[in-house]
Amino acid sequence: MNDLSANTPSRHIDLDDTDQAIIQLLRKDGRMAYRAIARELDIAENTVRARVRRMEESNTMRVVAVTDTEAAGYGMLLAIGVQVEGRSPEVVAREMAAIPEVFSVNVVVGAQDIEILVVSKDQAALNELITDKLGAIPGVRRLTPALALDVLKNQPDWVPFHAA
Repeated sequence: MNDLSANTPSRHIDLDDTDQAIIQLLRKDGRMAYRAIARELDIAENTVRARVRRMEESNTMRVVAVTDTEAAGYGMLLAIGVQVEGRSPEVVAREMAAIPEVFSVNVVVGAQDIEILVVSKDQAALNELITDKLGAIPGVRRLTPALALDVLKNQPDWVPFHAA
């Protein structure tokens, strides 16, 4: 699972207007040069560099590439509920997280033990994913897939950044 807090201790930092402005510019263009950000905000390039480093080191922000799954050839998106029996949901979830077509894994409370989001190129690949990969993981009792017919919102960059 992709949990930053497992690798680096987080420490709370307060974000001021300059931090918020840097974040907004990087949301629009994650590859924007520090020099361009500095020009846009009328601050020193070293200030931008230091603030970005501070926000990344505190796990407040990080800049990542986001893949357009459809452009990458994945025509199917599914949410799958997973019921687990005989093993810890956390252990099963970690095994699922290692599968390349699985891009989100959450251990949950409710009707399911785990909820995952997966992509598939086509029906044949989906069959292999569900039957041979996910269904073959020890402890998986039941998979409840739901095929996305129309994706109305997929906003992987969303985080509620508000000035305190």
